[in-house]
Amino acid sequence: MFDLIQQSQRVLGVSLNPSQAAAFARYQRELLAWNQRFNLTAIREPEQVLIKHFFDALSVLKATGCLDGQRVIDVGTGAGFPGLALKIACPHMRLTLLDSVAKKVAFCQHIVETLALDDVEVIQGRAEEVAHWEAHREAYDWALARAVARLPVLAEYLLPFVRVGGAMLAQKGETGPSEAQAAQHALEVLGGQLEKIYSLDLPGINETRYLIVVRKQASTPARYPRRPGIPAKRPL
Repeated sequence: MFDLIQQSQRVLGVSLNPSQAAAFARYQRELLAWNQRFNLTAIREPEQVLIKHFFDALSVLKATGCLDGQRVIDVGTGAGFPGLALKIACPHMRLTLLDSVAKKVAFCQHIVETLALDDVEVIQGRAEEVAHWEAHREAYDWALARAVARLPVLAEYLLPFVRVGGAMLAQKGETGPSEAQAAQHALEVLGGQLEKIYSLDLPGINETRYLIVVRKQASTPARYPRRPGIPAKRPL
């Protein structure tokens, strides 16, 4: 059986106390229960939830360091990954979860309430629209996403949320390095610059995982992101 506490400490250098371990256990139970009714995620085995959701989400900390005190948005969060897992590990971060699917937003809100998590806002909406809201425009230290879109498209979703000096982070599989290369023009247009690509070989995950960090160097032009659907149809 995969030991999340032990592997997080050994591989990621992340120490989880007993209350955090209990929170992950409750999160796992709730996800498996809701998944039987609402099909939130294709991963249905308890151990795979630990590895491919929780452990994979916590790997973000290899690139960001401790997120306590940081304002973070997780775009396309789905069932709360990586955002809610990071919030359990870093309880003093200020987190916004964004997804367009009502059942996923409802589940995230349920977990926030069940685990009594503070400073978490859950929004149902599209990144192309919410990134133009004054309260969220260039307001975050970090914008995160996992498995949402290819990097040239994802950059248009994420960078408008990031303050100048902050960063976006994309969790990627084996296509990560090639996507980063393909996104160079989009990053330049949106005010970002590729800072680093972290390569991770994680126990229980067959493919190499990549964390792609883009630093926000300049303000994103006001026209971006374009209206819903356009970034995916016509990538920069």
